[in-house]
Amino acid sequence: MKKKIALFLSVLSVVMMLGACGTQDPTTVDYNGVSYNELYQESLQLGTALGKATEADIQKEISDLSAYGEETAIFVDLCYKWLDAMEVSGAYVGLIENGFTVTKSGKTLTTDLMLEFEDRDVVFQLVYNYHNMELTGVTINPVYSFGEKMAKAGMNTLISISIVFAVLIIISLLISCFKIFPYLEAKKKEKEAAAKVVKVDNSVVTQIEQREEQEQELADDTELVAVIAAAIAAYEGTSTDGFVVRSIRRR
Repeated sequence: MKKKIALFLSVLSVVMMLGACGTQDPTTVDYNGVSYNELYQESLQLGTALGKATEADIQKEISDLSAYGEETAIFVDLCYKWLDAMEVSGAYVGLIENGFTVTKSGKTLTTDLMLEFEDRDVVFQLVYNYHNMELTGVTINPVYSFGEKMAKAGMNTLISISIVFAVLIIISLLISCFKIFPYLEAKKKEKEAAAKVVKVDNSVVTQIEQREEQEQELADDTELVAVIAAAIAAYEGTSTDGFVVRSIRRR
């Protein structure tokens, strides 16, 4: 047991010693040929230059730099982001003491410079390709307070819930509309059935009228035959009992 404890303490001491050796002052690190102070000065010069410029100066700088195309695209983007930061955070005030850090992650190295604006602090970040230490991107992020973050999160949640309820209402309305189609189909069938009944009724009425006309014509013909038979009988001086009418032709 004592041997295990001694071994554990030995390993722990070695790990602590290695950790102490691995800890290095970032201001003394060589970042692929660029020192900590050089990185700080570059970030400081860009930040303070933009901080001293007016909005009109920055707009003019954007116009001038845009003429060079891709060569100055990063700096044009930097100017636009600075103007956006001013809209959110107010005017530039100055530097924040001990507000510069350097972070290396894989092929990327970033520098963060804390700047003070009227309404809130801002992180002025430059991104480098570590292999050649070329500037590849810029970011200017306002630092929001906990209350502002919670308010923004609450607003996002409220908007999300509103969108969900709106979609559910629309879906419910669409589903309710499906109930109308069977009703309309039933109405259509009722109209078609009623039209057929009316058509049949009209056909029956037409047949009755035709039959009545035929009966009327037949009655008229019978009367006519009787009159003609009586006239012939009177002329011949005989009776109409022996008369037979074969056909009647109308002209």
